[in-house]
Amino acid sequence: MQTALEHYDPQIYELIRQEQARQSGSIRLIPSENYVSRAVMMATSSCLTNKYAEGYPDKRYYEGQQVTDLIEKLARDRAKKLFGADHANVQPYSGSVANLAAYAALAAPGDTIMGMSLDHGGHLTHGWKVSLTSKFYQSVSYRVNTDTGLLDYDAIRALAKEHRPKIIISGATAYPRLIDFEIFGDIAKEVGAYLVSDIAHIAGLVVAGLHKSPVPYADVVSTTTHKTLRGPRGGMLLCKADHAKQVDKAVFPGLQGGPHMHTLTAIAVAMAEADTTEFVAYAEQILKNAQALANKLLEYGFDLVTGGTDNHLLLIDLRNKDIPGKKLAKALDRARIVSNYNTVPGDPAPPFNPSGLRLGTPAITTRGMKEAEAEQIATFIHRVAENIDNETEIAKIGKEVLLLCSRFPVPEHFIIPPKDGGRD
Repeated sequence: MQTALEHYDPQIYELIRQEQARQSGSIRLIPSENYVSRAVMMATSSCLTNKYAEGYPDKRYYEGQQVTDLIEKLARDRAKKLFGADHANVQPYSGSVANLAAYAALAAPGDTIMGMSLDHGGHLTHGWKVSLTSKFYQSVSYRVNTDTGLLDYDAIRALAKEHRPKIIISGATAYPRLIDFEIFGDIAKEVGAYLVSDIAHIAGLVVAGLHKSPVPYADVVSTTTHKTLRGPRGGMLLCKADHAKQVDKAVFPGLQGGPHMHTLTAIAVAMAEADTTEFVAYAEQILKNAQALANKLLEYGFDLVTGGTDNHLLLIDLRNKDIPGKKLAKALDRARIVSNYNTVPGDPAPPFNPSGLRLGTPAITTRGMKEAEAEQIATFIHRVAENIDNETEIAKIGKEVLLLCSRFPVPEHFIIPPKDGGRD
């Protein structure tokens, strides 16, 4: 029987089918990508996509909110429980919107914000020069130590004392080591700044207890709801009770209209999934896979920024291989291994053709791959690098990748929450 989509728009139906096959038949190593459960996907495609719910529970600007209020309250309560936060706002459309709302809640246009430099592992919205965040606010960037690739907290403290920012942003998008949010909190207190912690990449590791949580130290915590958290594409803000009103006003009516209720509903499902022992086991395996991948790459002579990883991602500096990051990423893609080229600290190359490659293990872990498969993937990467201009060999590796993927089909149901409602 034809589906409705197949009947009404066969072209889009076919393109979706092709994308599904691509995701199934490739090794996806982009750290921000994952696979959601069938339950999350069902919630995302539910009738909640039909409903406007401008405002907040019990204070909406549209009628017919009897069910949406319950769903949003449930999503907020589950998020607060998972992260141990006083308040949660689950309406941001994305992590970028969540970050901007956090700044708007705590600072005025023209105030100084201080975040991690994009070319040293930070995010565009941490005040980078091409982002609107650097136009709304005076932006100061801190960097990692280029010799070690590690955050230099003494240098960050000195920079904060020099510029006295209104907001300090902790968090990263390409930093493979643990971040000490407690030290960031101390620095913020010393200079009278607010601390905003962006944990978009590591949120799943935080709720699993595998990375220090910023919640006790930060005024506002921002995160996406996908990546390691393995929910739908959305954003979320967590904060202390003192900032709840400002945060909510910054999201609505400050930056958004009605929330995307289908996404918000899927966030509620993902929060329930994350509150399970199965999720903790998945998060633990992410770290094991990342370590195995890193160690094998080191054996093959790849230069890893900081020498390894403590989280879900690793960053390769390819200058010792004399291969541009973009060229290797493109070759890997032809071999069905999906990564992204990325700048490395102190990179002399331009951002669109940088010297680095960024890899992560959330998606392969969701598929059930473990350390042996991570090591095999490292071997594939090595072989592609060694045969970068040999299309015959790259095609051969692609067939081997497809065979590996066939052993680990994309799971439709990978977590069944226990009847008791989650972890203790």
